Amino acid sequence: MSAMFKPEELLATTIARLIREAPTRHIAVGAASPIPAAACWLCVKQGDPLRLSLLHKRTGNPFTEGSRELFDLTGQGRVDLFFLGGGEIDGQANLNLIGTGEWPGMAVRFPGSFGSAFMYYMAGRTILFREEHSPRVLVERVAHISAPGVSEPGVFRRGHAQALVTGRCVFRFHPERARFSLASVHPGESVESVRAMTGFAFDVEGEVPETPAPTEAELALLRGAVCDEMLETYPEFCARVFGRKAAA
Repeated sequence: MSAMFKPEELLATTIARLIREAPTRHIAVGAASPIPAAACWLCVKQGDPLRLSLLHKRTGNPFTEGSRELFDLTGQGRVDLFFLGGGEIDGQANLNLIGTGEWPGMAVRFPGSFGSAFMYYMAGRTILFREEHSPRVLVERVAHISAPGVSEPGVFRRGHAQALVTGRCVFRFHPERARFSLASVHPGESVESVRAMTGFAFDVEGEVPETPAPTEAELALLRGAVCDEMLETYPEFCARVFGRKAAA
């Protein structure tokens, strides 16, 4: 283990381990998602036979007709894993990408739902991700539902949230009871500190472990081969986290 790592590196290795918990062939990564992208590349560089569709990649994006192809593949069951976040996330894994206040949510505006509801239903599973972990983001009930965490019986739905990864902890989601449980806490956090900063109730099942730190091998890959793949698309992230800049 290494004690010298950045929070982003911990989150990337944590997500990579979640990816490996179920058979995964094809992962789609949305725009402006450098930490999930780093996690996916880490899996690839460790030898996992993954197909990555990186929607934010400037060159080599597999889709020539934009998001329509992504939605077609997902509807056909050919996207095993997707990542989603929200301006608000509640204890039933509902996402709000619209805004706060009375409809149409004009008090604080979020970037918009786009295809989140479709992807949440049709992807094989979803890892929710949000670095900020505060009562402002993790709320008891979202102001508006962009994408629901669970559906009524009889509604076709291919997948649900697998987990929610934040800057403080990892939650597991249990769709059968529409509720999160605390899976691990990041270094420096505790069950009590996480509870104090979370607006929704969650379950605690036994002793909650600390999120495993990145290994030296994982850090070497992240700072080397993974960063090589990300420099073009995420130059600011690579400079800030890995201390590397693309050649002029």
